[in-house]
Amino acid sequence: MLNKKLEKALNDQINAEFYSSYLYLAMSAHFEAAGLPGCAKWMQAQTQEEWFHGMKMYGFVHGRGGRVELKAIAAPPTRWVSPLAVFESVLAHEQKVTGLINDLVDLALKEKDHATNIFLQWFVSEQVEEEANASAIIGKLRLIGKDSGSLFALDNELGQRVFTPPPPEQA
Repeated sequence: MLNKKLEKALNDQINAEFYSSYLYLAMSAHFEAAGLPGCAKWMQAQTQEEWFHGMKMYGFVHGRGGRVELKAIAAPPTRWVSPLAVFESVLAHEQKVTGLINDLVDLALKEKDHATNIFLQWFVSEQVEEEANASAIIGKLRLIGKDSGSLFALDNELGQRVFTPPPPEQA
């Protein structure tokens, strides 16, 4: 049985994951408007991944006898000054989410809820990957600078991304 402190904290994280999904959808719309369909597609895959994360937590709360209480999702920003600024926002956001996940792990340990701690370890690993992906793209964008041909090539590369949910044993 999930205790009330963890239930509330997980509900807050579900909201944070759905906000992340909404934020990346706003970034996708920004890239569509800017004529960068590959970046837009990358963000759409990120949107799906964040929604998956929220639903994974949703299922966990229910599976532990808790109650999911959905809250309003805050409106995300809708404009950025450059592709680099978008991905810098992605990295900053993922670093914030990493902190939230770490706080959940700390709470699970404090409450001696080992099942929740084990569940959250998947998210800890996932956040390492999320930050690394954003950092790698930022590095490429910094190398590109104002070279529109290189930006076009990166846009094509990012457009190859497709969201594939992890296999059930990893999900």
